[in-house]
Formats: sequence, structure tokens, C-alpha cells
Amino acid sequence: MKKDKLNDKYTNKELAESFVFRNKLTANQKVESDLQLNEMRKNIQQSITPKQLLLSRLLQLKYQIEDYLENPTYDAKHSFGFFLRGYLETLNKKNKEFAKDIDIAETELSLILNKHRKPSEKVMIRLEIHSNKIIPAITWFRLLEKEKEHEILTNSDLRKQEKSHVRNMVSV
Repeated sequence: MKKDKLNDKYTNKELAESFVFRNKLTANQKVESDLQLNEMRKNIQQSITPKQLLLSRLLQLKYQIEDYLENPTYDAKHSFGFFLRGYLETLNKKNKEFAKDIDIAETELSLILNKHRKPSEKVMIRLEIHSNKIIPAITWFRLLEKEKEHEILTNSDLRKQEKSHVRNMVSV
């Protein structure tokens, strides 16, 4: 839309709030602008405390989990263990140290991380407590349920096996 048509349709205040108008900068002005922006970003990054950085990384992980859960497609790569491993990396903790933190055996943690064992409810609650409720237990539980849902939907061998135990099926 041309600028004249915009002025006819909207007030100056509405235009200022809704649009970003391009400035025609010279090459030197663009370089100067980029340098100023980089300097500002550098100053902001240096002023972030370790606690703020940890919180932002934990929230990033939480939102990644929630995005995956909202997506209807199942991805075997994004398992409970995948996100738990991401949690450990965010905290910069070794398996042994983290297992002590949540009071489970290191072997149990390893089995959960490598998809050889499903975590119990107590583990999910301990994860919530450990994250200071940043990542709720229900979020961890929903990850596990998404895996179970996929397993039930795709396990045709189990369906065949269980069909022999059913008599008098409903006929519609």
C-alpha cells in the first residue's frame, strides 16, 4: 500500500504503532547502526546473571517440550529420555550427580535415559521439585503418555495376540 493511501486509512498514531517504516540508510550509516546494535547485545549478554541464564535455558526446554506435545505427530527421537538428557545438559550435571540429587540409582537413571525403562511417578514428581516447578510433573507425564499412545496405535502384533482373547465382539 502506498504511503498516501495509508495516511488516508489510518491516523499517524495507528501507523506508528502498527508499522515499521524502512529507513534509507547509507552504507556508512548501516555499518554504524550494526555496530551499535552489536554493542548493545554484547552489553545485555554480559549483564545476564548465571541464575537468569539458567532460568532462560530451563524455560526454553519447557517450551520445547510443550511445543512437541502440542504437535500431533509422534517423533521417536523426542522421547522422555531425550528431554531428560536435555535437562541434564541444561544443568550441566553428570548422570551420577543428578541421580544423587533426585535419590535414584544411577543405573535406573541410565535405563530411563536410554529408553530401557519407563520412569515412575515418583521420578516425575522429583523432576518437578528439582526444577523448582519450572517443568511440572504433568509435563513429564504427558511426554510419557505420548510415547504410550504411539505404542498402542502402532503395535499390531499385540492386537493380533489379544484378539484371540475376545469373544462376542460387537457387530455394527
